[in-house]
Amino acid sequence: MPATVLPDIDIDTDLNRKEPGGPWKVVLWDDDYHTYDYVIQMLMEICQMSMEKAFQHAVEVDTEKKTIVFEGELEHAEHIQDRIHAYGPDPRMAASIGPMSATLEQ
Repeated sequence: MPATVLPDIDIDTDLNRKEPGGPWKVVLWDDDYHTYDYVIQMLMEICQMSMEKAFQHAVEVDTEKKTIVFEGELEHAEHIQDRIHAYGPDPRMAASIGPMSATLEQ
């Protein structure tokens, strides 16, 4: 009996490919070096959130260890991430030596 020849399978399908179009998410990660006040102020300034919404994100990042602070196109998500990383340490905490961490996800 002749051997069965299997077709080449391309595993890089559209489901696996991450296109730059969106929606991209900016994920803010919890740490022990930033206060609620810092998170709220930063989100109000960078993401133009209301105080109430920023507070909800501060609670979520503290309890769930991460929160999605932005969803949209790649270029805008990268801009938000860059601004978070440039925001600097929390002046309310001596142990805070840098900004919070934010990553991009699709």
